[in-house]
Amino acid sequence: MLTIYGVYRSRASRNLWLANEIGLEFRHVPVIQADRLPDPAAPGAPLHSRSAEYLRINPNGRIPAIDDDGLVLAESLAINLYLAKKYGGTLGPADLAEDGLMTSWALWAATEAEPFTLQVLYHMAALPAAERDAGKAAAAVAALAAPFAVLDAALAGSGWLVGGRFTVADINTAEVIRYAQPASALFAAAPRVKAWLAACQSRPAYKAMMAARDQEA
Repeated sequence: MLTIYGVYRSRASRNLWLANEIGLEFRHVPVIQADRLPDPAAPGAPLHSRSAEYLRINPNGRIPAIDDDGLVLAESLAINLYLAKKYGGTLGPADLAEDGLMTSWALWAATEAEPFTLQVLYHMAALPAAERDAGKAAAAVAALAAPFAVLDAALAGSGWLVGGRFTVADINTAEVIRYAQPASALFAAAPRVKAWLAACQSRPAYKAMMAARDQEA
């Protein structure tokens, strides 16, 4: 059976959403990020990303990871590409060209968008107000203007990223773009991105993932 390691409040959300979309049976092991704990080495500390038990799964000490009948994979976007190809039907690629496009969008999300969407999330919402840096937030919003324009143009045809249908490319990219939602001006300037993200987030599998996330400590 597939095992997914990682709490919902982490990049494991991407894998848990995809698993919900496919209807996969899986075992969920909620590994928390070590830096979220006051003292990861304290007796009775929950299983975390630097626990010896977890480091045997992913020596990098990052979440998520999966074990799929003995195949251990890390890196959330790569995990989703693998799961979609193996189990996902139309969520995965129909041919080599779609496979390449889905991989390209995953790398685009990781390199062109996520370094900046995370800064928006941290400095406009996630950090305590006293720790937010308005300058970093503004710089990240400015850096995202061009990637948002690229994404908006890519959605001009069918409203989806690959193959004219909802796929793993949309899940991977939407979960990166979600971090930028506090910056409403970005979405006002990219109406197709706004509509696409709303469509992704209206899916029952996404709502189920977020409901579980909201229940998490």
